[in-house]
Amino acid sequence: MSEITAQMVQRGRGPTAEEAARRRKVARDVRSARERLTSSIGLERAFDYELLRVYAQYRRGAFLPLVTLACLVAAASAFWAPILLSSAWCAAAIAAIAVNTVLSRSFLRQDPDGLSLRISRRRVIVGELAQSAVWALLVLVPLQVDAANARTYVMVVLVIVAAVTTMLAATVPLAAYAGLLPLCAATATLLALSREVETVLLVGMAVCAQLFFLFLSNHLHASTVSALQSRAEKDAIFGELEQAKANSDEARRRAEEANLAKSRFLATMSHELRTPLNAILGFSEVMKNEVFGPHAAASYKEYSTDIHDSGLHLLNLINEILDLSRIEAGRYELNEEALQLAYVVEEGRHMMALRARAKNQTFREMIDPSLPRLWADERALRQIVLNVLSNAIKFTPPGGEIVIKVGWTSSGGQYVSVKDTGPGIPEDEIPTVMSSFGRGSLAIKTAEQGSGLGLPIVKGLVDLHGGGFQLKSQPREGTEVIVTFPAARVMDALPAMAEPAAPARSSRAA
Repeated sequence: MSEITAQMVQRGRGPTAEEAARRRKVARDVRSARERLTSSIGLERAFDYELLRVYAQYRRGAFLPLVTLACLVAAASAFWAPILLSSAWCAAAIAAIAVNTVLSRSFLRQDPDGLSLRISRRRVIVGELAQSAVWALLVLVPLQVDAANARTYVMVVLVIVAAVTTMLAATVPLAAYAGLLPLCAATATLLALSREVETVLLVGMAVCAQLFFLFLSNHLHASTVSALQSRAEKDAIFGELEQAKANSDEARRRAEEANLAKSRFLATMSHELRTPLNAILGFSEVMKNEVFGPHAAASYKEYSTDIHDSGLHLLNLINEILDLSRIEAGRYELNEEALQLAYVVEEGRHMMALRARAKNQTFREMIDPSLPRLWADERALRQIVLNVLSNAIKFTPPGGEIVIKVGWTSSGGQYVSVKDTGPGIPEDEIPTVMSSFGRGSLAIKTAEQGSGLGLPIVKGLVDLHGGGFQLKSQPREGTEVIVTFPAARVMDALPAMAEPAAPARSSRAA
């Protein structure tokens, strides 16, 4: 049977974070490309609407300034043209400005989903063209009089209007071009009124200025599109973060429900499993010891021994799973008392001595006998020592040596160190070994089978005591497990208290 790898398990749980991010990026790119294909200007539809909305806001806000400018220009042109002509031009200019403003207000009031962006854009282009054409009619003023200052005045007004038009219509480039075309044509017609060098130079400068305003308009359009793209990316990121938060909340809720279901399952199954196991262990031990007489077949005794050993293994596995579950759920209660760490370690070594002798292994102890007592849970401390020693015996080859050290830490705490001469653990497999049911590759090949819960339980119990857990290992150089307890748990001996002196009795003469 092929071995199940971590990658296969991960794929079974769903896509990785990198894969999910790549899929989101591809989906976003496809959506953006689809919107660009359906757009008339090569941008996303949301950008089309935003650019038109910005234009409409500019036009709506420029109504009063433009009307004021038209009135001032008409009043100034009355110095050269008849008042009736100036008034008619002013009325036409105000009417064109009002029409564009009304169209802009109507656009802003409509629902974006029900708008036809193509029609709206065409209205904007036609409106700009018509309004600029009205402004271009100012060239009629120099036709009334042959005055150089009148031509200069009209040229200055056309340049100002070109600057205002290109800036207001910057977010709709075609509208900016349409608005600038009549103004440039009107400026060029001034050459027909005079062929003087000064006039040619002024007209050339005016046309160049208008083209420069068009360049600034294109630059402003590019900046606006860039700002919209940045805002869209930011909104997309916020949306992804909100979705990720929602997914995280849902995953946490499911994890809490699963953890609760696991706790209920373990609480129920622990009783359901232990009750028949106790019967199996009891009856198999009776048959193994032949309490009611020898077996008719020698194989029955061997079978009963296997049943008893298998039952003990299953009971130990159940106990380890329950212990780890209580530790992970934070329900493992510590019954703390003053203990001698050296005594607990020595007792654990004595309990494991029979297993070590069976493999011809030797213990080498370096224990400081002057260590004071430690405030800890005796059952948890004994389980820590037994798990670490059991691992060392399992992974040490026959004839190997196990070194046990107990002493002071540099910070004033106490530590236990167990080092074996087993196959060791590659550095990249240490996280696997520290996970529940995890086992290293070399350990699987060379050691006895186990549940893979020993070290996670040890680390959980050490964390409950506020201590530290360290695993040092190199392939073919052995493994060292170091468990430290903080100085706050060391019970320093207090100095003896001096009894107060009894007060001296004084005799008084009668």
